Amino acid sequence: MDQFLQHLINAAALSGTYALLGIGLTLVFGIMRVVNFTHGEFYALGGYAAYGFVVLLKVDFFTSLILAGIVGFAIGTVVEFVLLRRRLLSDIDGVMLIMIGMMIIMQNTEQLLWGGVAKLVPSPFSQEPLVFGAVSIAPIRVFVVCAAIVLLAGFYVLIERTRLGTAMRATFQDRDAAAMMGVNVSAIYTLTFGMGAALASVAGALLAPIFVVNPTMGDLASLKAFAIVILGGLGNLPGAVLGGIALALVEEFGAGYISTDYRDALGFLVILLVLMVRPQGLFAAKERIG
Repeated sequence: MDQFLQHLINAAALSGTYALLGIGLTLVFGIMRVVNFTHGEFYALGGYAAYGFVVLLKVDFFTSLILAGIVGFAIGTVVEFVLLRRRLLSDIDGVMLIMIGMMIIMQNTEQLLWGGVAKLVPSPFSQEPLVFGAVSIAPIRVFVVCAAIVLLAGFYVLIERTRLGTAMRATFQDRDAAAMMGVNVSAIYTLTFGMGAALASVAGALLAPIFVVNPTMGDLASLKAFAIVILGGLGNLPGAVLGGIALALVEEFGAGYISTDYRDALGFLVILLVLMVRPQGLFAAKERIG
């Protein structure tokens, strides 16, 4: 039982950031119908931003999280405005090639600027674990869980309780009708892409003190984000949260009870099995946003 609780706590620390990754990706797909291959690179961008602010500029870690989100949002809006604004998004092949090209550019730029050596962001918390009986957890992981919950709650309020959220949901449901009602669809697209990039960047910054930062860290993050979105149902925001939790549980318990060597593979194996039974995903719904 003690081992079970330990794995459950470890999974909780991962599930929050996985949910942030999944929401950012499903938000862009749900509203813009764009398969965002740069999503993992924004995750890596957040990790490098945290390293730059904390280690090089001596900014405290908590402020660096906010700054990483701002950097991700700013670059995300530029990417949307420059690369996607003037393109017909229904041209799926062209948009996919643009996103893949931008992913390669971002990854190589990171390697050019920071080199290939992994970077470590120092944790602002004590290295001594918090012990509850036979279960222990690092303070930084507790903070990650709390921060992710706050961000997810704030995002829910934004989508469900604000005029911007109403405009985003209207654009998702019917772009043309939303435009006729006065919604600036182009601005919604820019904000959507920027918000998705910001969420991925904050996730990368949150996990930077736990895992090392390197130029290829976005590759696996992208795969996991797509897996979460597919598991939760394409365009389904609540499903992205549940998908992130499910993937974290599968990985942690698989690593604990089977083998750490197959940690990532087990998650994808379960997703393949799920899709064989439910091709629409576990949590697909008719109303996918809201």
